[in-house]
Amino acid sequence: MEQKQEKLLLVVVAKAPVPGEVKTRFSPHLTPAEAADLYRCFLQDRIKEIGKLKGIDLAVAFTPADARDTFARITSNGFKLFAQKGENLGQRLNNVFLAKLARSYDAVSIIDSDTPDLPGSIVEQSFQTLMSRGVDAVFGPCDDGGYYLVGMRRPHPELFQDIPWSSAAVLTITLERAAKLGIRTKLLPGWNDLDTVEDLVDFYAKHRNQLPNEKWAGKKTFNYLSRIQSITQRF
Repeated sequence: MEQKQEKLLLVVVAKAPVPGEVKTRFSPHLTPAEAADLYRCFLQDRIKEIGKLKGIDLAVAFTPADARDTFARITSNGFKLFAQKGENLGQRLNNVFLAKLARSYDAVSIIDSDTPDLPGSIVEQSFQTLMSRGVDAVFGPCDDGGYYLVGMRRPHPELFQDIPWSSAAVLTITLERAAKLGIRTKLLPGWNDLDTVEDLVDFYAKHRNQLPNEKWAGKKTFNYLSRIQSITQRF
């Protein structure tokens, strides 16, 4: 008997790259316009890298609700677009799982837009891990204590309620709660998201010796950073 092909969905959560609305913690080293342009590079790098994946449906959950046209221009054909719903990050993440796992998907992974050099192989690993026996949820840890990816086979709303978002305890509290509820979790390789100027400096240092003609995730972000003197003058 032919094995059933799993139906998988990867959702990128993203904000419209509007000056003064995104990546405000990059100020004053970057102007609001530079921060928004850089974040657009994050998005473009993410879309390009995951666009190579096979056998996985792709979507962007965007905010604000009227930003569909913006993301239609950033994404390529084949990406589903829908607005985020919820008053905080926990509600928005949970609502994606509730809506998409109810639409016959066997597994859904949600990924951030702040790790532009994350290779697509780790996304594939998230689904491979999630579809293995004995795993209910996967998380990709960030250096700041949060996570860049969360994947599930069925909704677990408890993992998104009363979490101190934007704190260093996000993943720790989430994993502790999962353990108490009997939700079996696995961790992916750690990766640094880009939230501060120090993160940008580390990103630039990480990639500055790579050959320009090589194909690697995060290249557009790196090229933009290469033109910002407040970053490059540190080397």
